[in-house]
Amino acid sequence: MNPKEIGLAYNGITHLWQSDKFNRTNGIAQHERAIAFTQQQRTALDVGCGCTGRFIDLLLEKGFATEGVDISDEMIRLAQQRHPQIRFHHQDICEWPLPQRYDFITAWDSIWHVPLEQQKALLSKLFNGLNPGGVCIFSCGGTDAADEHTDNFMGPEVYYSTLGIQGFLNVIAASGCICRHFEFDQHPELHAYFIVQKPGKAQND
Repeated sequence: MNPKEIGLAYNGITHLWQSDKFNRTNGIAQHERAIAFTQQQRTALDVGCGCTGRFIDLLLEKGFATEGVDISDEMIRLAQQRHPQIRFHHQDICEWPLPQRYDFITAWDSIWHVPLEQQKALLSKLFNGLNPGGVCIFSCGGTDAADEHTDNFMGPEVYYSTLGIQGFLNVIAASGCICRHFEFDQHPELHAYFIVQKPGKAQND
């Protein structure tokens, strides 16, 4: 599946995130852990921001000027309703040039929909899009080796891919970044996440 098809699939299932049953605490503790590594809390980007706004709420609370990007135009429409003051971008993150560098980038449960052959380039772009001392958190499939598959767990068939644990570590190292934390946070499920930091001392404006 290409990114456009992923966006269309998510257009039809926004109700899953709008439901009262949705767990708005999902990922919050992990983001608080990641934010604790930041040297400055000025600019942030939520990749695959969806419509719940829970990470944007947290980032705003921490003092970040935050933007969101998503491939689903319906997710963007709903996100804009929740946060009319925030700048949202309806874009394919693989093709979209980042408009600036950020102190914090989150890609939670999103980049695993990126085609496997584009994952290395995308992660490199996100890491390079960090300011010195900036932090990126991303979730992934915690498999031993690279893998890709589709399933219809959420309703429509959706594509997933992963570079595998060592594959992600290789991209982090090749980008000159540091892995600050890795965890299987939903064990025994293979859901995992990395906290990555770009070396260097933040510059005060």
